[in-house]
Amino acid sequence: MMTSTLFLFILLLFSSLAIGFSSSGAKGGDKNPFTPKAYALRYWDKVIQNTLPKPSFLTSKASPLTAIQAAYYAKLAATNALTTRLPEFCSAAQLLCLPDIKPNLSKQDKSQSFTGYEDGQNFTSYGIGGAGSVNNFKNYSDGFGNPGFNEFRSYSRNSGGGNETFTSYGEGNSNFEQRFNTYGKGSGGGTGEFTQYGTNTNDPTLRFSSYGEETGGRQEQFSKYSDDDNAGEQTFSNYGKNAAGAVSEFDSYGNNSNVAASSFTSYGGGGAGQNETFTNYGINMNVPEENFSNYGAGTTGGTQAFTNYRNQANVGDTSFSSYDKGSNQGAATFTSYGQSFNEGSDTFKGYAVNSTGKAGFKEYGVNTTFKEYNKDGVSFSGYTNATTSSAHISGSLAKKWVEPGKFFRESMLKEGTIMPMPDIKDKMPKRSFLPRSILTKLPFSTSELKRIFKASDESSMDKMIKDSMGECTRAPSAGETKRCVGSVEDMIDFATSVLGRDITVRSTENVNGSKKNVMVSKVKGINGGKVTKSVSCHQSLFPYLLYYCHSVPKVRVYEADLSDPNTKAKINHGVAICHLDTTAWSPTHGAFLALGSGPGKIEVCHWIFENDMTWTIAN
Repeated sequence: MMTSTLFLFILLLFSSLAIGFSSSGAKGGDKNPFTPKAYALRYWDKVIQNTLPKPSFLTSKASPLTAIQAAYYAKLAATNALTTRLPEFCSAAQLLCLPDIKPNLSKQDKSQSFTGYEDGQNFTSYGIGGAGSVNNFKNYSDGFGNPGFNEFRSYSRNSGGGNETFTSYGEGNSNFEQRFNTYGKGSGGGTGEFTQYGTNTNDPTLRFSSYGEETGGRQEQFSKYSDDDNAGEQTFSNYGKNAAGAVSEFDSYGNNSNVAASSFTSYGGGGAGQNETFTNYGINMNVPEENFSNYGAGTTGGTQAFTNYRNQANVGDTSFSSYDKGSNQGAATFTSYGQSFNEGSDTFKGYAVNSTGKAGFKEYGVNTTFKEYNKDGVSFSGYTNATTSSAHISGSLAKKWVEPGKFFRESMLKEGTIMPMPDIKDKMPKRSFLPRSILTKLPFSTSELKRIFKASDESSMDKMIKDSMGECTRAPSAGETKRCVGSVEDMIDFATSVLGRDITVRSTENVNGSKKNVMVSKVKGINGGKVTKSVSCHQSLFPYLLYYCHSVPKVRVYEADLSDPNTKAKINHGVAICHLDTTAWSPTHGAFLALGSGPGKIEVCHWIFENDMTWTIAN
């Protein structure tokens, strides 16, 4: 009782002191001096030995907690009781805490035109059982900044002769877990169109269970699934399974994606008299990991065509398990498999095995295996060595896997140069640092953080914590000094330990010019343009704001005004870092794909993206 009373007294004292300080008109408009942000600003003044302005892109990330909130949650953390107030803590401290799925959010069984849904939770059913209905669903959970778990359970189930379109689900999101269970299951006649699912996303976990299953006489098209994504894991389970007399088209799955893992379990299996085409799977992917299990197994009659699988991909590991297995009196064609830009590891098991129909295969790449091939009734045009090595590929083709302007040579940093600017926008969810008073009381361990933030196994939160902790705890690379920091003070401590105390931190001023051409205007080299050392800090996906900071030796750092090439008006002030020693980089690094050459042969430069930063000496 005495301890609780004393704690309450201290909180009230902090509050009264703060009110007095504020009402007395503190110099420069300073607010409560006991807040975590105020402490971080004083810490900067104490440790860093210069009078340069404190950059707002860093100080704005300090904890928004009030003095009373910080003291209260620090006490809960110290007594292992933070989980009892987790929702309130996450909200007040501006953290990323993913709630459990909420059951049955919304249900619409009639013809509808739905223009947008962005709450980031569940949608149970839409357009079920509508005869001759016309359903339009335009946007579901699109746009950055809505992290969490989305599930759409059923769209247009058991409809008769209806026309349904679903335009976009989860486009442009970051670090989402999204599931779509069934689309058009058991429908007869009509048309169904799904335009894009999970495109232009960063590190998504996507699940699509069933599209057009058990339909009759229906025409269906799926345009884009997980195209232009970065990393993540995607699965698609069933498309057109057990359909009769259907016309099905799947245009694009995982094309132009970067280091993504994807699987497709069943396409058109068990149907009768359907006409199916699958155009592109994993085209222009960088380091793909792809698995395709069954295409057209057990079908009767109809036609099936698969055009391109893994063509123009860069290395990676892919497998295709079964094509047209056990089909009866149908016709199947496979145009091209594994015509890669850089050789990867490919396996193809089972082509037209136990099939009585006609099957044809035109091109199959190198560094692969082809097993269980039915020679009766099958035409095979070529097992080719047509894969083009990276040494002979054109520069324009290589850039398909690397966004224009993401990497460039140091010679480009001169006045008058016009160059593409990549998308430098921050796609991470907004979070804040923790106060050091709370951070020091939280164990930096995967199991304990999972417990504190209530992360169940195999959940998005579980993956988030495991991935970031793995990066933070791995051994440093040769010559690297690294540390993950969760507070402003910790970042200052690490930067000064590497560079000394007369330092500052820089980042590109804004995102103007992203995905456009910019003109380089006035250029300034930090440290007089000499070789220097810096500390670069990059965001990690984590419940609180966590930066992976590491020392970067042998670099040159530049600041440059960036202008509109047409109007010549200044639109941005960029910060670029040029890595002079690339000997330890992988030969398949995106920089070498974009620029040519290889490890240790060239320097590589890139801009500092929004909310990333680099610490250097102060001049």
